[in-house]
Amino acid sequence: MKISFMIAFALLLIFVIAEAHASYAVLSLNTTVNLNTNTSAYVTEVLKVAVSNISTSQYTTSRLALNLTLSNWQNIIGPELTQHIINPNGALYNFKFLPGPLISTNNGKVAYLQMNYYVSNITKLNITGPRRYQYTFNNKVFNFESAKSGVVLGPNTTLTIMLPKGSQIISVYPLPDSPALGFAQNYRNVTKLSWYENEPLSTFNLVFVVNESLQDEVINFFLSVYNFLGIYVYLIIILIIILFIIYIYFKIK
Repeated sequence: MKISFMIAFALLLIFVIAEAHASYAVLSLNTTVNLNTNTSAYVTEVLKVAVSNISTSQYTTSRLALNLTLSNWQNIIGPELTQHIINPNGALYNFKFLPGPLISTNNGKVAYLQMNYYVSNITKLNITGPRRYQYTFNNKVFNFESAKSGVVLGPNTTLTIMLPKGSQIISVYPLPDSPALGFAQNYRNVTKLSWYENEPLSTFNLVFVVNESLQDEVINFFLSVYNFLGIYVYLIIILIIILFIIYIYFKIK
């Protein structure tokens, strides 16, 4: 009994030592925020991680496990593995975590860990005219590194914001690293903005408008009706057709 206990303790000690020497180094982070006209956003985050030789077995085993949560993965990789777009006053939903396979490079092994999720209330919507919608980005949603000046992009970190099709930028600060102002013609018809490492975000500002065509307004109206009434829309349409046929029948008769 005593020998069995000592063996179990030794195995546990080996496991703890192996865990302590497990090595993961975050090489880069790319966060892409796709803004939707319903004020939500679809976020894709890709973390590039260097995996040491002693950690390859642990990573492979963890990747094949079916019951590991994001919290479990954070304990393995580190605190950098987290959602960087979070709205305290909005929901985060349809979260998916995809740890990629190990890839051999000249400098060792790397893996790409991807998070996909939706966040609501990323922008504030104001209707400023007929079919003219103005959106203001909520800069409180950033969950990047903290500095004395406030939130800032960390080393080797890229933030990309994708605007809805047909957007016109009213104001943006700080100026994006890509595209450069001189090449963007004051950001007319620009729908992709990127900021790189060490960019301060505490006073981030982004305002843009979307002008909706009459056709889009009609289509969106019927889509909203369908989303609200569901299958009853078809029943209403069928009823209207039946009443119209009855009306034409009695009118001809």
